[in-house]
Amino acid sequence: MTIKNILITIVVLLAPMYLSFAEDDKKPPVKAEPKMSSPKGAKVYIIYPKDGKTVNKKFPVKFGVKKMGVAPAGIKFPNTGHHHLIIDGAKFDMKLPLPMSDTIKHFGAGQTETLLELKPGKHTLKLVFADHLHRIHEPAVISDEITITVKE
Repeated sequence: MTIKNILITIVVLLAPMYLSFAEDDKKPPVKAEPKMSSPKGAKVYIIYPKDGKTVNKKFPVKFGVKKMGVAPAGIKFPNTGHHHLIIDGAKFDMKLPLPMSDTIKHFGAGQTETLLELKPGKHTLKLVFADHLHRIHEPAVISDEITITVKE
């Protein structure tokens, strides 16, 4: 096979791939899905423990929500979301999906309570309600922060 034939073969084999990439460049960029809105008066709150309560190392935390429904992560339905528990003031970016960590707990299966274990001492807890993509609603639905003491 001559060099000319080899080059022609390479061009014939690579041309469809090149054309495919060229077509991709012509497609419009995918727009980010807008954040879900929350209804006026929507609220999340911690039912238990109450602010200022002293608890054992392992204790239940019960979540409440008003004017919205609870749905698992990935389920897109108006006026719904799922809970995230923020422990000890963990920082997060309000514009991005909530990350998962030891201090930002996700309840993406639609849970409304959990059994939490913390080290002895003072701790803060706060709920953040987020949409199917773990993004904070517009306007944000965030509980008041409570302080608890975990006993030895």
